[in-house]
Amino acid sequence: MSHSRLDAAYMALALRLAARGRGRTHPNPMVGAVVVSKGRIVGQGYHRRAGGPHAELYALRAAGRRARGGTLYVTLEPCSHTDKRTPPCAPAIVASKVRRVVVAMRDPNPRVSGRGITALRRSGLTVTVGCRREEAEHVNEAYCHWMRTGRPYVVLKGAMTLDGKIATADGDSQWITSEAARRHAHRLRSETDAVMVGVGTVLRDDPRLTVRLVKRSTVRQPWRVIVDSTLRLPMTARVLSGGRAIVATTAKAPPARIERLRAQGVIVLVLPLQDGRVSLRACLERLGRMGVGRVLIEGGSELNAAALRNGLVNRVLLYVAPRLLGGQDAKSLIGGASPKRLAAAIPLRHIHLRRVGSDLLIEGRPSHH
Repeated sequence: MSHSRLDAAYMALALRLAARGRGRTHPNPMVGAVVVSKGRIVGQGYHRRAGGPHAELYALRAAGRRARGGTLYVTLEPCSHTDKRTPPCAPAIVASKVRRVVVAMRDPNPRVSGRGITALRRSGLTVTVGCRREEAEHVNEAYCHWMRTGRPYVVLKGAMTLDGKIATADGDSQWITSEAARRHAHRLRSETDAVMVGVGTVLRDDPRLTVRLVKRSTVRQPWRVIVDSTLRLPMTARVLSGGRAIVATTAKAPPARIERLRAQGVIVLVLPLQDGRVSLRACLERLGRMGVGRVLIEGGSELNAAALRNGLVNRVLLYVAPRLLGGQDAKSLIGGASPKRLAAAIPLRHIHLRRVGSDLLIEGRPSHH
C-alpha cells in the first residue's frame, strides 16, 4: 500500500469517527481524529458534543507519549482561535510532538480558515491538506453551507402516498406511512436544529414537533418554527408549550397577538413580506444569525412550494407509502399554482432509494444547488 493510500485509509477511519457526533455537536462541526505512530493506531477520538473537548484532544490524550514522531489525521482543520468555550487545538498538537498532520479540509469558518494550518506549519510540522476532502465536505455539508451562506442547510421532508398525496381533501393525514418511517423521521428531528411548518399544518394537526420516538439517553429537542404571516396560530397550540418555539410573522400580524406570544416565552420574528407572505429567505437568514445551522421543513404544501420555488431547499427526503389515495381535491406535496410547462419542473439529482419498514425513502437534491 502506497503512502497516500495509507493516508486515505486512516482518514476514512477518522471520518467514520466524526459521524458518531451527528446531532450533538452544533454549532460546531463533526470532527474525527486518529494518531498513528510506527505504523500503528495509538489514539483516536471524535468531537462528542458542543462545549466538550475537540476530537484532536481525545486522540492525543489516548496516544500520550506514543504520539511523538507520529502522524495526526483529522477531518477538519484544527482550530487556533481562543474566542470560544474550549482551548485551541493547534498548541496542543504542537506540544504532543507529532511530526506530521494530515487534514481532510480547511474549516469554512472565517475565524479559522487557513489559520490553524499556518500555525502548525510555523511550528515546524509537516501539514498535508485535502485527503478525502469531498467525503469530509459531505459529512459536514450542513455546517459548511451555514458558514458559507449564513443560512441554515434546509432539508424538506414529506410523507406521501404513491400518487403524491399528503392528506385527504378534509386534511386527514395520520398516518400515511408506517411506524418504522415515523421513527426514522423522529431520528431526523433529533439531528436537526429546527423543525419548520406552516400555520396550516398547526391548525389542521396541532402537532408537537418534538423528538419522541428515539431511543437515546439524551435527546436534543429542536427549535419549533411556525411560519404564520397574520398570526392565525391559536395560543393553546401544543407546538407552543415547553419552550423553544419561534413564530415567523409579518407586520400584518396584530401587535396585541405578538405581545401575547412573547409574554408566553415564544420568540416572535417580524419579517419582510414576499408575495404577501413571510419571506422565507429572510426567515432563514434570521435563523442562521440565531445559530440555527440545519432546518427540517415538515410542511405543509404551501410552505414546501415556497421553499422549493425560491431555491432554498438543499435536500429532499420523501417517504412514499405503498397506497393510492386519488382525488383532484386531495392535498399534494407541493401546493400553489402548477407551472404552465413541464420544463419548469425542479429536477432532483443524486437520487438514493431505500426501504424503511413497508415504505420507500427517496432522497435527492434539487438541481439549483
